[in-house]
Amino acid sequence: MNSIKQNDITPDMTVLDIIGKYRETEAVFKRYDAAAGECICCNALFETVKEISEKYEIDLQEILRDLHSAISGPG
Repeated sequence: MNSIKQNDITPDMTVLDIIGKYRETEAVFKRYDAAAGECICCNALFETVKEISEKYEIDLQEILRDLHSAISGPG
């Protein structure tokens, strides 16, 4: 049984809020740096996931899926 709910990370949460609560998500944001063309954690720390998605043209559902995978761990 997985104790983490899908809505633990929502599109209206900031990068700082997410990393502060789930340190393991920092690696997810770093993987998106190339697509963004800059360090997301450096330049968008106070922006929401939705804002990042729009600003860097990153698929919102994809990044949310990756963030949830990071916090739910293997399998």
